[in-house]
Amino acid sequence: MIGIDTTPPTDTCTDTNCPYHGGLPIRGKLLEGRVSSIKAKKTITLQRESPVYIKKFKRYARSKSTIHAHVPECMDVEDGDIVLTAECRPLSKSISFVVVEVRA
Repeated sequence: MIGIDTTPPTDTCTDTNCPYHGGLPIRGKLLEGRVSSIKAKKTITLQRESPVYIKKFKRYARSKSTIHAHVPECMDVEDGDIVLTAECRPLSKSISFVVVEVRA
């Protein structure tokens, strides 16, 4: 439906920034991460963990990156869920991703 093999939400919405029911095109990267905050209106904060190799100690260290993403009205996202986000045009100063699927 939107060019990605995902399950569309069962609810409908009137959000113009929804990739399923609005006119928001998605492009570029797909990122998966754990939701760390849902305090902002229609916005979540998700954290991605990735191992970083430290050459001096010959060990891996955990690195975290924080991404802000828009949540359409048709998606129910809770704190601690794992979500799939897709890159879109900049919606605000810090939001360039939109939630496409809630995995858990």
